[in-house]
Amino acid sequence: MEEKKFDINSFIGMLLLGGIIIWWMNTNQPEEIAPETTTTNQQIVDSTNAANKQDTFTVATPTFANDSLKQLAATNKLGAFAQSAINGTEGTSVLENELVKLTINNKGGQIKEALIKNYKTYDSLPLYMIKDNNASFNINFGTTDNRTLNTKDLFFEPTISKNGANTIVSMKLKVSDSEFLEYRYEIKPNEYMVNFAVRSQGLSNVINSSNPINLDWSLDGFRHEKSLKTENTMYSYYYFKTDDEVDYLNAGKSDVVNDVDWVAYKQHFFTSNLLTDTPFNNATVTSTDLVKNEEIDTVFTKRFELKTPLALTNGELNYNMKWFYGPSDYNLLKTFEGTDLDQTADLGWGIFGFLNRTVFYPVFNFLKGFLSNFGLIIILMTIVVRIIMSPLVYKSYLSSAKMKVIRPELTALNEKYPGKENAMKRQQETMAIQRKAGVSMMSGCIPALLQMPVFFALFKFFPTNLSLRQENFLWANDLSSYDMIYQLPFSIPFYGDHVSLFPILASVAIFFYMKMNQSQQANMQAPAQEGMPDMGKMMKYMIYFSPIMMLFFFNNYASSLSLYYFVSNLLTIIIMLVIKNYVIDEDKIHAQIEENKKKPEKAKSKFRQKIDTAMKQAQDQQEQKKKGKK
Repeated sequence: MEEKKFDINSFIGMLLLGGIIIWWMNTNQPEEIAPETTTTNQQIVDSTNAANKQDTFTVATPTFANDSLKQLAATNKLGAFAQSAINGTEGTSVLENELVKLTINNKGGQIKEALIKNYKTYDSLPLYMIKDNNASFNINFGTTDNRTLNTKDLFFEPTISKNGANTIVSMKLKVSDSEFLEYRYEIKPNEYMVNFAVRSQGLSNVINSSNPINLDWSLDGFRHEKSLKTENTMYSYYYFKTDDEVDYLNAGKSDVVNDVDWVAYKQHFFTSNLLTDTPFNNATVTSTDLVKNEEIDTVFTKRFELKTPLALTNGELNYNMKWFYGPSDYNLLKTFEGTDLDQTADLGWGIFGFLNRTVFYPVFNFLKGFLSNFGLIIILMTIVVRIIMSPLVYKSYLSSAKMKVIRPELTALNEKYPGKENAMKRQQETMAIQRKAGVSMMSGCIPALLQMPVFFALFKFFPTNLSLRQENFLWANDLSSYDMIYQLPFSIPFYGDHVSLFPILASVAIFFYMKMNQSQQANMQAPAQEGMPDMGKMMKYMIYFSPIMMLFFFNNYASSLSLYYFVSNLLTIIIMLVIKNYVIDEDKIHAQIEENKKKPEKAKSKFRQKIDTAMKQAQDQQEQKKKGKK
């Protein structure tokens, strides 16, 4: 192999080339800006900030110097959108009012931070919906020169302006001054809802209409509340409105839906919403649970994702939308008429939601207008509810007293018709005695059943009521979460790692209530018949089982709900004692029953006739079987 030799000509050429490069770099350095110019620009910015106290526009050093080499590199990479890289600058614009502060990044033109001003997290930190890159808003599109671009990677040019009292931030992704993609944000004073528009101008020959244009919006929800389990598993859902109906998505699920008017990334008390005037079609909605272990302190609860194609109109994008970053407050959300956003407040379905909307919220709001202590409001509201429900308690007790009077006759009936073979006969005679006495088993059951909707409605009302969040009462420092009086050094399955006092008090109250109610229920039941389960024994077990079950379930639940049940059971006990000792007169009831027996029996309804006929047929079959055996 031939050995390489030193080439003097190449060496001299390299020295000359190096000298030329050094001279070129020194003569093409950017000019220093004179101090006077800097001061003038700063004065302009300061005067703008003085006029618009809540608007901020931050500009940093240009990302690219405007030189030919970098122009070429940008053009090769971005094509028509090279200007965004050449003139693009790192920086942010702040859009805020009294309620919310949005920080918009030049890169991607998207919201970098969303701060809810008048609220704190459970550990007293500022409450952010967006921060530290937990959210992404991106439009993916193809160009006519066969490039695929993502807006989140490109630089927008910001402009801040005023429209009366409203503040506008316009972010433009430019091809030229007359060709651009614009994100336009407009915020009004004292409103959480922010107008948002996505539109393009002069890009019909730049954007490839044959390729899909996809919008992707994702957010990892920060943990905001003390009880991670309650926040994540009970009240964090992906809501969306399609075909004028509101639906929701459980964690770990994904669905493809059409005619989407809005999506809501709803957490316990706060929500991130995107609304559109032009419904999204073929949109993919996805919810993912990010909590792997509830025992470990977790930063994020759920990941919410929206992926949807955008449609071009005459070759351009033109979507009018709205952002909402704020509290999931029923009183607030119902003011957005025609949106159905109030359904994300999670007041329950059917009659439960109806009771909360038409009864409990109006009563609560009325009391809130006079009192500032929410613990007292809950107690007063409980008193109002129990007074309204007291006629049902009276009706139930009256039925119990009537059953107590005719109980000896029913016992004698069991002795007269013993054995399983006489079961139908006993039942027929029992119903006849009750009918003559004007007593109905259903008259005792119906009042109890009518109280169940109230129970389940309030089960939703208190834990989702934003007004109770971080409000203290007695030893509870947050009525929307559990009250803790002792931290356990270990965790008990289904109970937790702490002791809450209000659930203990509520469990004790429900024990004494059920103990008192046991005698009433015993009177309501006919004497135990042969071959039938003894309901009295079952009730004895329930007296102990129900309070324990309540203690375990409510230990991690909202203390406001436990406070309500504690006060409610105490009031019910008092009402029962008053009815028993001062309202119900068993002698009068006995006399009334005797009078009822003397009256001619009312004509049977068709339904009663069918029941009696069926029971008689069953009795005849039993007698035939009995004769056949003989």
